[in-house]
Amino acid sequence: MRVRLGVIVPADIKLLSGDYVLIDESALTGESMPVEKHSADVAYSGSIVRQGEMNGLVITTGMNTYLGRTARLVEEAQTRSHFQKAVIKIGDYLIVLALVLVAIIFLVALFRHESMLQTLQFALILTVAAIPAALPAVLSVTMAVGATALAKKEAIVSKLVAIEEMAGMDVLCSDKTGTITQNKITVGALELFEGFKKNETLLYAALASREDEQDPIDDAIIATVKKGGESAQADHSYKVIDFTPFDPVSKRAVATVEGGDGTCFKVAKGAPQAILSLVDNKEAIGKEIDERVNVLAAKGYRPLGIARTDAQEIWHYVGLIGLYDSPREDSAETIKTAQAMGVRVKMVTGDHAAIAKEIAQQVNLGTTIMPASSFLDKSDREAQRVVEDADGFAQVFPEHKYHIVELLQNRGHIVGMTGDGVNDAPALKKADAGIAVAGATDAAKFAADIVLTRPGLSVIIDAIKESRKIFQRMNSYAIYRIAETIRVLLFITLSILVFNFYPVTAIMIVLLAVLNDGAILSIAYDRTRYSNEPEAWNMKMVLGVASVLGVAGVIASFGLFYLGEHTFHLSREVIQSLMYLKLSVAGHLTIFVTRTRGPFWSFRPAPVLLGAVIITQLVATFIAVYGLFMAPIGWGWALAVWVYAIAWFLFNDRLKIAAYRIFDPYHPGFLTKESKKMKRVEVQ
Repeated sequence: MRVRLGVIVPADIKLLSGDYVLIDESALTGESMPVEKHSADVAYSGSIVRQGEMNGLVITTGMNTYLGRTARLVEEAQTRSHFQKAVIKIGDYLIVLALVLVAIIFLVALFRHESMLQTLQFALILTVAAIPAALPAVLSVTMAVGATALAKKEAIVSKLVAIEEMAGMDVLCSDKTGTITQNKITVGALELFEGFKKNETLLYAALASREDEQDPIDDAIIATVKKGGESAQADHSYKVIDFTPFDPVSKRAVATVEGGDGTCFKVAKGAPQAILSLVDNKEAIGKEIDERVNVLAAKGYRPLGIARTDAQEIWHYVGLIGLYDSPREDSAETIKTAQAMGVRVKMVTGDHAAIAKEIAQQVNLGTTIMPASSFLDKSDREAQRVVEDADGFAQVFPEHKYHIVELLQNRGHIVGMTGDGVNDAPALKKADAGIAVAGATDAAKFAADIVLTRPGLSVIIDAIKESRKIFQRMNSYAIYRIAETIRVLLFITLSILVFNFYPVTAIMIVLLAVLNDGAILSIAYDRTRYSNEPEAWNMKMVLGVASVLGVAGVIASFGLFYLGEHTFHLSREVIQSLMYLKLSVAGHLTIFVTRTRGPFWSFRPAPVLLGAVIITQLVATFIAVYGLFMAPIGWGWALAVWVYAIAWFLFNDRLKIAAYRIFDPYHPGFLTKESKKMKRVEVQ
């Protein structure tokens, strides 16, 4: 098969004959630089020939190609979010509790010879009240509102559950090119020979370059010369009268230049060994050239040789220019911020280890850069240890990235992965939070959970902060919802068992569900603060604190029942209305308890949340006062219920702080005003 300029390679082809081809593999790897290939190299399916012409043999097609194997890995990658697991655990807890209580009610009804039809009717209502039907909806709305906020920070969320995963992410595997670095070649170092100066070396390199060719190397050299001020002198004093562009055969570009005094000389730039072949004293300086090339290569630079002729047309080696893809200006600071927030950043790149180590050193990432072979063919335990301890990985392929993510997940980490090429898609899909960076291929965007529209790592930090604030809202609602369900279930069940009294009617339960859950959707807009540690669903803490608040609510309800029944001798119908208003008001006040870990005044609630609670509770108060669907209680008793509920709210707020010390003692300042680990970042 023959491939030539403009051809999209249809299969994996082993190149056999011809000089060379320059192939654009950006759709596969995300790397912007075309790759030079010769005989015995492989041209991958989906890549585009930009220069040259060669014959080759088709070696694989379809799903067996490099691109096909990548697609298969994407299909195989399946993960279940921690959000889904948390919702299922909460639901199971409440449903089991409801079934136990309903079973007890049925047993008591049988013992008392009560109407089984009435018992069944109320048991069904109790079961419906117990099932947190609004829990997934409220949490999803909270994440959806958060996704809108993330979009304003140039992070587009394609899968809502990724927000919760971003909040808990403790390891971020970041691609190097275009994320940590600029994906733009720059001049990084100079090695000078024979007394030539820095500005001369750069000037001769610029004269052997053409700006209109839009070659990345030429652009980097010309940009450096312009920045240094030599370009004005070059434009004024020199004129290029002949130019031979770079080609992969000679591996150099040569220009004939006329100086301001009318003298002519030649300049050349190219591969160090190709430039060495031009000079007469190659035997004398060859060893020194090799040593300096190795020094530059060890630091991750791509060496480029520069030479010029003198008046006798004898070539002289001017120097070496070290080219590299420099880090973004904000990369070092961004990585430092990520580390301060409990996220360990690991570099994952297809480049050589020397380049990866140099970049890692410049951004303070750590220089324990391991090749992919370091964890292959090892036991799972040993491979997990190697991957966890490394600061990054070099010379990796798609299946390696996938395996790195899998090993870290098996180690218990919540893993984020950035990528831009087709080859990154499997790892993006496998990661807990797959992040397609700006300029990513469509395949990478499809596999990712979050798509960034601004280059660099800084937008990821913004996304982490926003995700952690969203998680706080979800955590607050989860504790509130469980506490309220326990409060209603236990109070109703114990009232039936102990006093043979139904404290609320079926219509009251419906009103509680509609008013409270409807208004609580506004928690999606609440003010909150992000933690400087990765978030996670601590079900022991969530269920423990919620249970304590729920039991306290049951005691408060029975206290009001006792006052109405034995102190003020109210009718059972009026007591039911009192209990409805108390459950409604106290229930909504609970959200102001659960939204902070410290005192409720630690930081102000959002006006939309406060307004929604006030409006719905005014509606509930009017219903109880004027007796809609229940016995009227009048304004006096309504005011008494409000005072009683607020008093217990203040008590519950202190009880909550004590509960946190028991169920989560290792994070004493979490969500409190005094916390040193929290940032005062409020969502307006």
